[in-house]
Amino acid sequence: MLKMLLTVIFVILAVVLTVIVLMQEGKSAGLGSVAGMADTYWGKNKGRSMEGALEKFTKFAAGLFLLLAVVLNVL
Repeated sequence: MLKMLLTVIFVILAVVLTVIVLMQEGKSAGLGSVAGMADTYWGKNKGRSMEGALEKFTKFAAGLFLLLAVVLNVL
């Protein structure tokens, strides 16, 4: 019962993680935007922006995904 529940959560998390990664903007916009990207990439309010929130959630979801993969492998 527990393994089935964790497997369902694992699959849902995989789909959510895929959607979150696809929602993020690309980091490589070419050499022409190097100076312009410096302001947005190193900006003080990056954590409060939508891109910053997606990045934080991606890190959290990826960690949870790896933890569930290890737990499901042990069970």
